[in-house]
Formats: sequence, structure tokens, C-alpha cells
Amino acid sequence: MAQPSGIHARRAALKMCDAVLRRGETLEQAAPPALRDVRKSEDKALARAIASEALRWLVDLDAMIDGVTKKPLPSDAKARTVLRLMLAQALRLETPPHAVIATGLPLLSGGPRRLAHGVFSNLMKQEIALPDAPTLPPPVAERWGERAQATAEGLAQPPEVDLALKHAGATQEWQAKLGGVSLAPGHVRVPRGTAIESLEGFKEGAWWVQDLAAQIPPRLLGAGEGRHALDLCAAPGGKTMALAAAGWKVTALDMSKRRLDILRNNLRRTGLRASPVRADALKWEPKNQFDAILLDAPCTATGTCRRHPDVLHRIGARQIAEMAEIQRALIERAVAWLKPGGTFVYAVCSLESEEGEAQAQWVDERLALTPAPITREELPQKIEPTPQGWLRTDPGMLLEQGGLDGFFAARWTKP
Repeated sequence: MAQPSGIHARRAALKMCDAVLRRGETLEQAAPPALRDVRKSEDKALARAIASEALRWLVDLDAMIDGVTKKPLPSDAKARTVLRLMLAQALRLETPPHAVIATGLPLLSGGPRRLAHGVFSNLMKQEIALPDAPTLPPPVAERWGERAQATAEGLAQPPEVDLALKHAGATQEWQAKLGGVSLAPGHVRVPRGTAIESLEGFKEGAWWVQDLAAQIPPRLLGAGEGRHALDLCAAPGGKTMALAAAGWKVTALDMSKRRLDILRNNLRRTGLRASPVRADALKWEPKNQFDAILLDAPCTATGTCRRHPDVLHRIGARQIAEMAEIQRALIERAVAWLKPGGTFVYAVCSLESEEGEAQAQWVDERLALTPAPITREELPQKIEPTPQGWLRTDPGMLLEQGGLDGFFAARWTKP
């Protein structure tokens, strides 16, 4: 019997969700093997969208399923995961119910198929609807505290696409050419779903894709004027290009060959210059000290939950503690490479206080650095520094303008 059209995309989505929820993989790790048998690019995009929306709304989808089953399905039951995917398509991707059934039930066999059909049909008859914002998993809501509700509201829609311009002085020009909006000099936002490589300015390297929040840390180092900067954990290169465009002579260090290759390609496309170095920052020793160092440290990346909802379900206390330990080791090494009078910026795309605020407090208490508070004038519209002079963003900010990722950044100088 011929399989229904679209079954490969649904099977791939199931594999991706299973890899995240059962094995703790990221969606990016899970996608290549899951999509191996999916030929069409539109089907690959559909599989990613189904998996992402199921993970984004997982708590609410599970509540719906549990509301119409006499005996709760195990959390890792295949029938539950298939139902999550089916409901995500019907409620978030506006797939007609008959198409959802035709492509969802073949993923199961026997009793689970009849069960899934019954549960899905029952919920469709009830005309159920998702809340305005996803419900966060309880451990996540507890960790994020007072930021949790606003962050959840920021997760309701996948993010739009932010572009960082090579020449900030041309912001109005590129805003008009691309039909986007700008929230800061050197920034243009275009709608999600845009075919990036077809946009004007891509081939000539006039800009690169980078979330607005991620554009802020390199700006905190100011104009380079030919001085030397180190971009630690640099790939895939957004911050390296921002520093190079600001006039810094950049050493871009990363331990991933694949990611450094992407960085080199980005440098070639934009015509910007930097010196890529493949090395482990915990072992590498530079020949000279630097005028400025930007450490965008390895982290749990929970601040990217708008585009990577898998972090809501695979990050916990163990991963946070492991990252915090690595971050402190990197900070101590980086500070030793900084010239007297030099500037150090620490940043993470994390919403966890252990990786952000707690690390800044530790630097203030333990290391011989002088705080250099971030000012309102250095930040995009409607973003304020914290009372300590740090940067803290979350997906609940700038919602009327399309939101932004969660980031933490702090700045010091070396006496």
C-alpha cells in the first residue's frame, strides 16, 4: 500500500522529538539523521516546524491529551508523542484534521492507532484551543522566576529574522531596500520565512543574520581603531564580523573545525578580515595580550528558546552547573590575556542567573577588574541596563516589535 503524501516529514518530526525528549539531543543534532530520507526542502522545513511547535507547546498539548484519556499515557509513549505532533499541526500549523489523521496514524500500529484516532477526534469535536502563551515546564518556570511569564509570552511565535549591517551608517538605506524595520543603528528586521540568500545585499556581504540581542555584546567594546581584540568561542562569526566592521584587528578562536569553516565563509562573503584560530581556549596560549576580549561563553543557550524550544525540555540543574564551571575557567584565562587598560565583555545567550548575574558577581568579588557599567545610550530602543550596569534581555521584551533572544552581558576594564 502506498504511503500517504507527507508521511516522511511526519516520521522525521517524530524522530526529532524522540531524540530531544528521550536522549537529550538538541534539535540541530537530531535533524540530520532524522531528515536523511526526506528529499524535498519544503518537507524538511515542515518536519522541523512540526517538531518545534510540538516542543514549544508540549505542556499544553499534554494537558489536552490527559484531559480525554481515562488512563494517562506514559510520558515517553509513542502514542503520546504522535498525538503531540498531530495536535501541533492542527492547532499551530492549521493543517486540516483529515490530513493530520492520514499522515499521523500510519506512524502507529494496532491499539495505539485506534487510541490516537479517538483522542484526536474527541479533541477536534471539542474545538479546543491553545492558550495565548505556552505553559513553561514547572522546573523552568521556577528557575526563571519573575521573568517566566513574560518569557512565555515571547515564545508564542517563532522569531523574525534580524540582520546585522556591515556599515551602520547605511541603516536607513538597507531598511528601505529590504522592506524591514530597524530597532538600532546597524540593524534591520525582516519577516520570518524570508529566503535569506535571495535578499538584496546577501551576495555582496552587506549584512549577516544575527539576533538583535546577540548584536549588542560586540558593540560594547566600541570602535577598534586598529587595536587588537580576541573573540573567544567565536564561530560561526557574527561577533567576529561585528568587531572587524568596527575597526578591530580580530583573533577569532574556536575549537570546532566545522564552525570555523562557516566563520571563514562568512568573512569571505562580507569582505571583512580576521585571523581564525582553531584551538581549545582552556589550553591555548596567545603570544601577545589584547586590548579587548569578548567572551561569548559556551552556555545552556536557554535564551534562544524562541527558535530552539528543545532547551525547555533538556536543560536542568546538572547542565547549568557544568556550564557555569566552564565559564569561570574561561573567564579566568581570558582576563590573564588582557592588557592593562583593556576591556573585557562577558556574554551568554542564557536566561539562567547562574550563568549570567552570578558570574558577574563572582568576577566583581574575585578578579582584579573594574566594572565598566553599560549605559542606556549603548543599547537598542526600549532596552535598559540593569541597576548594576549589566545587560539582561529576555524573549518577553520588545514584543510589539517582534521580541528578541535572552542574553546577559557585563563589562569590565583591567587596571
